[in-house]
Amino acid sequence: MTAVDAGLCARWMAATAALVTEHADELTALDTAIGDGDHGLNLRRGFAAAAEAVGDTPGAVLKAAGTALVNTTGGASGPLYGTFLRRAAKALGDDPTATATAFAAALGAGLEGVRRLGGAAEGDKTMIDALAPAVAAFTGDDFSTAARAAADAAASGRDATKPLVARKGRASYLGERSAGHIDPGAASSALLFEALAGLT
Repeated sequence: MTAVDAGLCARWMAATAALVTEHADELTALDTAIGDGDHGLNLRRGFAAAAEAVGDTPGAVLKAAGTALVNTTGGASGPLYGTFLRRAAKALGDDPTATATAFAAALGAGLEGVRRLGGAAEGDKTMIDALAPAVAAFTGDDFSTAARAAADAAASGRDATKPLVARKGRASYLGERSAGHIDPGAASSALLFEALAGLT
């Protein structure tokens, strides 16, 4: 597959909502260990709303989904995921389809938006630790291959957060005690890219 259309973006949001719902208890358990214990609940509600997003272009779908996340998701995750999708949407513009290369650039724009909003970098034990390697791995002209590589990179990034000491977010309040736990934001980010890979 080489082109991304509105239908694929809508299916991406629906698939993410399904995976988040399936793993909501796991996300909540991860967040209970080093956060405030509401990540699974918040994202389940947020991506359920994002899955209802409609639009006639990829950018329109992702913009609507991002707005839904911001409006319905509590905590920091709503603004962060909403920013990721809305910045990606802005990069895609009004074109009816996008190449894999253009979609990769849009994901990069989304990542940069999250970095600016949250102020985190790789190694800080946040969602960036899964998002950044996923975006870096999404390369090439074939969407299916790029999406699978991105999902695998996100999963590796998620797992790599376990030994880290959190330097951003609520988990950072725990200091050294945050080590030994997978970051919930990285875990949900891995689900986002697993959902994308599953479409192809």
